[in-house]
Parts: sequence; structure tokens; C-alpha cells
Amino acid sequence: MDSVAEASNISARTTSAIAHEVLHRVFGYSSFRGHQGDAIVHVADGGDALILMPTGAGKSLCYQIPALVRRQRGLGCGIVVSPLIALMQDQVSALRESGVRAAFLNSTLSSQRAAEVERDFRTGALDLLYVAPERLLTDRCLQLLQSAPVSLFAIDEAHCVSQWGHDFRPEYMQLELLGKRFPGVPRVALTATADPATRVEIVERLGLDHARSFVSSFDRPNIRYEIVEKIDARRQLIDFIRADHADQAGIVYCLSRRKVDETAAFLVEQRVKALPYHAGMDSDSRAKNQARFLREDGIVMVATIAFGMGIDKPDVRFVAHLDLPKSIEGYYQETGRAGRDGAASDAWMAYGLQDVVQLRRMIDEGDASEQYKRVSGAKLDAMLGLCETASCRRARLLAYFGEDDAIGTQCGNCDNCLVPPETFDATVAVQQLLSCIYRLKKERGQSFGALHVIAILRGDKGAKSAEKIAQWQHDTLSTFGIGAERSEAEWRAIVRQCIAFGLVDIDHETYGTLHLTQKSRAVLRSEEAVHLRRFVADTKRKKTARGRKELDPTDGLDASGSALFDALRSWRLATSREHGVPAYVIFHDGTLKEIARARPTTVTALGEVSGVGEKKLEAYGRDIVEIVERLDG
Repeated sequence: MDSVAEASNISARTTSAIAHEVLHRVFGYSSFRGHQGDAIVHVADGGDALILMPTGAGKSLCYQIPALVRRQRGLGCGIVVSPLIALMQDQVSALRESGVRAAFLNSTLSSQRAAEVERDFRTGALDLLYVAPERLLTDRCLQLLQSAPVSLFAIDEAHCVSQWGHDFRPEYMQLELLGKRFPGVPRVALTATADPATRVEIVERLGLDHARSFVSSFDRPNIRYEIVEKIDARRQLIDFIRADHADQAGIVYCLSRRKVDETAAFLVEQRVKALPYHAGMDSDSRAKNQARFLREDGIVMVATIAFGMGIDKPDVRFVAHLDLPKSIEGYYQETGRAGRDGAASDAWMAYGLQDVVQLRRMIDEGDASEQYKRVSGAKLDAMLGLCETASCRRARLLAYFGEDDAIGTQCGNCDNCLVPPETFDATVAVQQLLSCIYRLKKERGQSFGALHVIAILRGDKGAKSAEKIAQWQHDTLSTFGIGAERSEAEWRAIVRQCIAFGLVDIDHETYGTLHLTQKSRAVLRSEEAVHLRRFVADTKRKKTARGRKELDPTDGLDASGSALFDALRSWRLATSREHGVPAYVIFHDGTLKEIARARPTTVTALGEVSGVGEKKLEAYGRDIVEIVERLDG
């Protein structure tokens, strides 16, 4: 081995040893997970990196530990660029509890407090400084960062750089200047949400041409995915909550502010502790509701997608969607707010034909460029494909993010794996649908929406449809009544699947009317068969096999262990209120459970429990040992 290679290996081993020491001393963990160790050593040694890890996989440690390692080497303060005020506040609180000198600069600070933070940075009194991208790009902030050493730049939520993404932030497009203004300072871009094309865009726009990529699986095996036919969404939601998640924390996403308010009010009427959150509320009300969600148990937050970005609450047991997300990236990020602690959680969604129509209209009627509309349409098509697939939803989700080896597998923890849907040869039914659309256009020069086309196929004589059918003499069409044996709900499912699979298109310039596509011709000519999911009538949800017992945080503990766990949670709640932080910032449930299992009677023994770092041991060790001794006494 030549001397250069040997020196490099010694440096790597030294960095690895320091990183492991920081991991144990500060954060209380004994080993890294997955790519964490390699990524941390690479960045700590000055390398640029692109890091993709799913939510809850420890992505933050991949810049926090390198910053602390480089701080020990006298290389300055780590700068974290984040668009999420809630994330800054959560992470800074958690880091301070662990003994890390962290602070943030954002719009929530008074001018006096901001000046104090700037002074601490200049004097070397900070290990990590979180900065919003808008502030970072100001001349004042750039001059501040040049006034003292910077150990690294961490660009969190790096998918925000993609102009085609679900969460584009224009300021991110300018962050390439960091490499030019601060040459030699390592930069690490991190995200939990990026398909292969977005990864390429991140590298190009941030100037990370020489960065090393660390890509973990996007799989969140603890999350169960379920998508149901939307019949009566609110009733379906309350059935889901009562059956599987009574008195547990969750997030319900709605597309509009009005729907958020109405859904929250409905849940409260059903005796669920629910709160609304959307941009139409005043800032004090939003902040109050968010604080309650973070600090109280069993709160259900009903919100638009603006809520939850960067929320570190670990015990969110479910995420529900009452409206279809615009893309798989958005869906993945929103559902990823469930089960950050690794415990069993649910991603549940009610989805129907009107969702498709509404989102298509929003894309078509928007002010964006034609290219952006095409990209948005393709992303919506992929989302529809996930909704309508009869195969494993997790495999479909992972394949979208480039994990092609998932194709054809079964996860055993999504609705399609647990209760495989029945499919049927729908060729004749689809031909009937396509023929009706064709004859309306060919014979009458007309186009109509889904409900009217379905009424023609069913030969509907009901009051709502009869007048319109008679007015246009559609009862004389050869397709009138040819699908009478199918219910309206069955036909809606068929139409929805045909739209998802590109056999039918929606034209919003003519009020959401249905039109044939290039793919329609082969089916009409019987050159191609079509197999669809068979519609199943909605029934009241029954309690699943994974009920409260499996989700009980004391599961696996004996009676005395459960009593100790409850006592520790009571102590944690009181302590968190005293410190003004969410309870999980003190300790996660998983750590309390390990303490209840180990029952340490000395501070030294407590220090061996995973998740108990040096600072927390010093601050809380004696209190916890006294609780153990009191219950054992």
C-alpha cells in the first residue's frame, strides 16, 4: 500500500472513530444505520454529497454529526439551509437538549434575538446554524457567513430546487452560489423525495458535479398503504379512525381550506380531538394548533398540504387523504409524516372520479407554461396508476423512485397484498363506454362529462338524467341502455380506470367532457383486451387485525414494565412543559420503553440505553433512576 493511500485510510478510520464517539456521546446511539456511517465520514472529511433517505431514517444525522466532527477539528460552524420554520425550531430544540450549541435565523425572531444569534456565530459560540434560504441569499447574511469559519453547508429538502417538483422554492435555484462564494467548504444536499430525474436536476442546479451519492431504499415497511373508493369520504374516515386509530395522533389532508374547516368540525362532532390548519387562519391560531398537535397526545390535525413540512413528531399513527395528491412525490412526502418512530402506522386515502376531474382542471386552467402542464399531467397519471393498480402498491411506489427490483414483489402490508382485488375482463364494458363517447361525437357532434355518458349507458330514466337525455334525444343512440346491468358506481369505477390508463381523456376547455385517445382505437377494434379491478360495494370498516394492542407502546412489557413506562411518560410530560418543548424532544417513546425494559438502577447503567446521550444523562439521569427505584421499591 502506498503512503498516500495509507494516510487516507488512517484519516478515514480516525474520522469514523470520532463520528461514532459523537453518535454515542451526543445522541446516545451505538451504531449507524444503512449508508449513514459512510455518508457521515465522507462529508466530515470534506466531500460533497447527495443523500437520499426516507423520512425517519436518520437523514439529519448525516449533516449534524459531520458538522460536530469538523467543529472539533476547528473548522467552524455548520450551516443548514431549510425552508421549514417548524423543522428549524424542532431540530434546534432537540439539539440543545442533547448539548449541541444550535440556533436558527428566520422570520420568527425579533431583531434583538437575531442580532444575538449573529454575534454567537461570529464569536464561534455555535456548532450549527439553521437559515431559511430567503435570508441566506441576502447580502447581510452572506457577509455574516464570511465573517467566521463555516464547516459545511447542508441543503435540506433539496428537492425544492426542482421546478417540476411538488414543492418548488425559487430561492433554491440560487444556492449554487455557495460553492462559488465558499470554495472548499463541503456541501451536502439531502431529501427524502426525489425520483431519478429530480436527482439529476439537484446535482445540476446546485453545482454538485463531483458529489458522491448515497441513496437508501425509499421503503417505509412500517407504513401500511390503503386506497379506497370514495363513497362518503367523511363517514369512511371516521370508520377508519374508530376501527384502527381511536385516541391516536394523525393528520388528515384536504385540498381546500373550506374542506379542512368542515372536516375538522365533523370530527369534533364525532368526539375526535381534531384541529384545523391552513393558510387562511391567522398566524396565532395556526401556531396554537400546531403546538397542541406537537405537545398533546391523540390530536388529529386536519390540514392543507402546507402543514407537516419538517414536523418531527414521531408518534403520528396515520396520515389520511380525503383528496387525491397531485403527484407520487407529494403523496410519499405527506404519508411519510406517519410512523417516524418505526412503529406500525397507516397511510389511508379515499379517492374518486371527481378527484381526477378536479386536478385535471386545475392543471389545464393554470397559468403555468405548456411544458409545466405536460410534466404535471404526467405526474398525475403516475399517481392515478398507483391508485388503480391491482398489484402491490409499495412495489409500484418504490419503482417510481427507481427501485425497479421491487416490481413484481409483494410487500404483505398494503391493501392489495392483504386482500388481493378481483380483476375481470372488462373489454366489452370498456368498448361500450368508448363507443358511447364516439357516437356522441360522430353522430351528434357532442361531448359530455362522465355522469351523462354513464346515464346513457345505463338507460337512466331518473329525474336528474331524463330531462337532459330527452332534450338531446340521447335515448335514440344505439348505446342507450347497453350497460344497464351495471350500477352507476360500477361505471364510475370503469370510467376512472379508463382515464388512469389513458383510454379516455378529459377536456376542461369543454367543461370536463370525455374524449377518446390514441389508445382507444385498439380496444374498439378488439385488438387489445382490457382487465380492470372489479368494483366492490363499500361496507362499514371492521377493526383490522392490527388493532390497538399491536400499536400499544407498552406491548412486550410485563405489568411492572408498563407501570414504569407510564410513570416515565408522566415525568416526561411535566419536564417537557417545564422546558417549553414537545415531549418527544426529551425522549422518544422507544427510549422510554427501553428504560422500562432495562430498569437501570444507576446513572451509569442508564447511559447504556439507546437514545440516552451524555447531556441528557447529566440532566435527567438521577430523576429517571429515582423513578425506577421508587417503583421497584
